[in-house]
Amino acid sequence: MTLRSTVTFVCALAAFVVSHQPGGLARTDPGSARAQVQQQPPPPPQTGAPPAGQQGRRGGGGGRGGTPIPFDNFTGFDKIFDGATLTNWDGDPTFWRVEGGAIVGESTAEKPVTANTFLIYRGSEPDNFELKLEFRMNSTNSGVQYRSRQLPGEVGKWVLCGYQADIDFNNAYTGMLYEERGRPGFLAPRGTVQYAGPNDAQQGQCSRPAGADPGRGAAAAVAGSPGTTIPAPTTPAPLRGPIGQVEDGEALRGIIKVNDWNQLHIIARGNTLIHLLNGHVTAVFVDDDQTNRSMKGLLGVQLHVGPPMKVEFRNIYLKNLR
Repeated sequence: MTLRSTVTFVCALAAFVVSHQPGGLARTDPGSARAQVQQQPPPPPQTGAPPAGQQGRRGGGGGRGGTPIPFDNFTGFDKIFDGATLTNWDGDPTFWRVEGGAIVGESTAEKPVTANTFLIYRGSEPDNFELKLEFRMNSTNSGVQYRSRQLPGEVGKWVLCGYQADIDFNNAYTGMLYEERGRPGFLAPRGTVQYAGPNDAQQGQCSRPAGADPGRGAAAAVAGSPGTTIPAPTTPAPLRGPIGQVEDGEALRGIIKVNDWNQLHIIARGNTLIHLLNGHVTAVFVDDDQTNRSMKGLLGVQLHVGPPMKVEFRNIYLKNLR
């Protein structure tokens, strides 16, 4: 319905209602009508709660959207870190340990990380799921991998490529969707809703089968993997970019706690991926790129190359969606 037809319909409906009042449409002095309008009581304030006596309507109260579901509601979730051991988790023991009920990844000046390394969850490779966890860090960069793939041994024993909920100490990127060793750029910068359209060109290491030779054909740099090359695409650039915004990316920086625990919630349903941080949606990505996307895979947490750092993860819960 166009705007003009909508206005016409509303006017006609108003005329119908007035003409069917008892006694028909009575003549009223304009001044008297204005006085009657001015005497009407002001509308009640919009509080989000249903009017008195109407509780239970439109979803049972709690505001028009229902009562908020707290982060610590783990109905249907399984705890995948027991808080005491690294059972079902696999990583370099040089860097990963359990301490104080949390998974701790730490590098030092004496034991630096020379290439991004990951602690990999071996309990399952979920497809459609929700993941909840808390994290805290004191430097550098980290992230939470999902629907990821472990790369062959020549690039490191514990190396993943795939979707990543990015985390960094300066909070320039925390909350966004990045693709480790994958497609160039950021898939969904913080605060945005992004889309990737169909694509026939392989981009990044995750789009290639394990063991494929990356050096054949014309060379193109792989994001996140200096010195590694793949065949350059010969087709036009695929459709990819922002289609909306959920909140201002810089304003969202203000919700992130520095040197304190933050709550991360990842939802993956089909080709739609959602990141929530401390109760705010920070990134949404709709991935129609059938060549490069991943529909299932490994979970993991990252320790990033760079200066000495410490990152902690606790209260890790997974819900598989059917």
